[in-house]
Amino acid sequence: MSSSPAVSACPISADVRDAAPPSPDTLAYSFTLPAGPVSSRIARAATRVALQAHGLEGMTEAAVQVVAELAACACRFTPDDASVYVSLRFREGALRVILYDGHPRHSHPRLAAACDARRRAALRVLACVVRVCEGDWGFGEAREPGGGTRMWAVLPWRGARDFAAVGVGVRKG
Repeated sequence: MSSSPAVSACPISADVRDAAPPSPDTLAYSFTLPAGPVSSRIARAATRVALQAHGLEGMTEAAVQVVAELAACACRFTPDDASVYVSLRFREGALRVILYDGHPRHSHPRLAAACDARRRAALRVLACVVRVCEGDWGFGEAREPGGGTRMWAVLPWRGARDFAAVGVGVRKG
């Protein structure tokens, strides 16, 4: 009688004890939230946990503020029965935050300009935080199927870390 090797249709992952611990470069999370008042709070909490798990506590204050501002704006512009999509990635020394909401671009130029002005006004605090962190931000039409608007912010680690120091009156070099 010959023995056949065991065949499994499901791959078995490596032992969790052998896995490398989370690092800044492995921070990559995406999640969807309902477009409601509690979503900004959930997005802040998820961001805080993700940054701490990946050793990026120093940038938590700025990142959480940015995520909160983007989530609140996304929920304000998204129809009640829809959801917003959040993406957090740390690449090349910076946290990249992207939110998609369900509000499509207006085809009429004046309506589009008025809507953009409302969105910019809603993101004034975000603009200040990103400027202090020496980052970048913006918004525009979502390129994904289903349309909507894509808002994003890039926070360099050093700038976000220094943002926290400015908040307590200490400037780090």
